[in-house]
Amino acid sequence: MAETIRVGPLELRFLRTKHDTGGSLDLFEMTVPPTGRMPVSHRHRDWDETVYGLTGTITFTMDGTSQPIGPGESLFIPRGVVHGFDNRSGVAATCLCMLTPGVLGPEYFREIAVLAAAGPPDATKLREIMLRHGLVPA
Repeated sequence: MAETIRVGPLELRFLRTKHDTGGSLDLFEMTVPPTGRMPVSHRHRDWDETVYGLTGTITFTMDGTSQPIGPGESLFIPRGVVHGFDNRSGVAATCLCMLTPGVLGPEYFREIAVLAAAGPPDATKLREIMLRHGLVPA
């Protein structure tokens, strides 16, 4: 059963998690509204990420280089590479995100959603949550 988590204006719909794949992957759809963006550029300590565009266009910045991802386009983000994204397109955009191996799960996003719902996130608390879950802020 899919779980939807809202982190501020971002919506993530988990389709598969580390819990039901034996740690093989985490798979979720992410919808980014116009002007939406990743709050903190970061790198992954323990997994790779593959992004596949479904609707609209999300611009990913990887090691300082911007790459728009539209429907049918994909991007591979190796672990250890600093990245972020934003939606410059003026319309909502959705992509499919696959993390391999599946070591993150939805728990990170649940924690961040609670932090974001309380108002502007405390930078120290945000960093602590990120590091605990294997995301290293840039």
